[in-house]
Amino acid sequence: MTIEDTEARTPRPYHSLDLSDRVFWEQTFPTRDETFAELRAQDGLSWQRPVSTIFPSEETGYWAVTRHSDLKYVSQHNEIFGSRYGISIDYVPAEIQQISTFFLAMDPPDHSRYRRLISSVFTPRQVKLIEEQIRSNAIEVVDHLLTKLGSGEEVDFVAECSAKLPMRTVSDMIGIAPSDREAVAYAAEALFGGTDTEYADIEEIAAHTFAQLTFLNTTGTELAQRRRDEPADDLMTRLVEAEIDGERLTDTDIGSFMVLLAAAGNDTTKQTTSHGFKALVDHPEQVAWLLEDFDNRIGGAIEELVRWSNPLIAFARTALVDTELAGESIKQGEKVVLFYCSANRDNSVFDRANEFDITRTPNPHVGFGGGGAHFCLGAQVAKMQLRHLFRELLTRLPRVELGEPQYLHSSLIHGVKHMSVKLAD
Repeated sequence: MTIEDTEARTPRPYHSLDLSDRVFWEQTFPTRDETFAELRAQDGLSWQRPVSTIFPSEETGYWAVTRHSDLKYVSQHNEIFGSRYGISIDYVPAEIQQISTFFLAMDPPDHSRYRRLISSVFTPRQVKLIEEQIRSNAIEVVDHLLTKLGSGEEVDFVAECSAKLPMRTVSDMIGIAPSDREAVAYAAEALFGGTDTEYADIEEIAAHTFAQLTFLNTTGTELAQRRRDEPADDLMTRLVEAEIDGERLTDTDIGSFMVLLAAAGNDTTKQTTSHGFKALVDHPEQVAWLLEDFDNRIGGAIEELVRWSNPLIAFARTALVDTELAGESIKQGEKVVLFYCSANRDNSVFDRANEFDITRTPNPHVGFGGGGAHFCLGAQVAKMQLRHLFRELLTRLPRVELGEPQYLHSSLIHGVKHMSVKLAD
């Protein structure tokens, strides 16, 4: 099925609040949320013009899903709204998306089979090993940060802290050599950098993105081939050995999984760390409350850090059948875009949704997805990293001052590119 397969219909008008305009994504998160709040308050869904793309496309637009309840419904009904035709807001051929997002761009039963295979390698012993590595790395990362700050330097918190632990975690899990970590981290960031010109000029973005995609895929494939001949005590060895009902992951599968793990596993935790650290520095009273009983309070605090940071902005689905959502008739083949950034600020679900509050309970955020088959497989590891890193930061770091963050231009990732930190006077 392609967009050409949708029924002929009279073109509907695009909504006056244009979420597809590049200028919209150059605005601040709070300013953008004013627009999302308007859309949440209106009946139905908004029909948006297609996002510009480098690929030939027949897409006529997409439905913007901005309310928490609607997003949960779409997420939990994979038989109605599928992922196999792509999860990108802009049109990218499904076969290319599967290279970069692997089983995220699949539907059951294919998605279920791959998810079971990958889940099978996270044995209790493997999870314990991962957590031990995370704890050790978190200590080293904060040691390094303290040394930099102690010398009187103004430090880029993103480069020297937020980006380090997730990449070390991915590297240790998979078995990436320390000498390759920086190149893998850069490729992952550039892949998620989308339209940000820090990574490439507008005219070069497509070629640059494809080069980073190829590099990550090749890195995973080559490592898988090595682990078949030279097993080690790491996740890659478990992946090449994993088998369910006689099926195994191919090297091509593992190359695609490498892209997903390096990008999603690295960048989302990195962004939660950056946004979350700024929020905590801005709210010292909440830090004091947390430290009164860190072990029992950090779990709830992490949920708010994820909701507030909202590292993933949006994913798309495609209607697999004619259906209805929020009173709108949606035709088979039409795209719907799930704006997690909007659902996590929905005042009908979250009291004082635009306020940061680590005591918030309940906290049914959609930072790890809205449920259903595609709920984040890496949520447990992400929470481990945040728990250990923030323990080190909040118990060992003196009072600091932060510079104004520089934000990523992207409709996919709510990213902080740079944020200076120094010891307070």
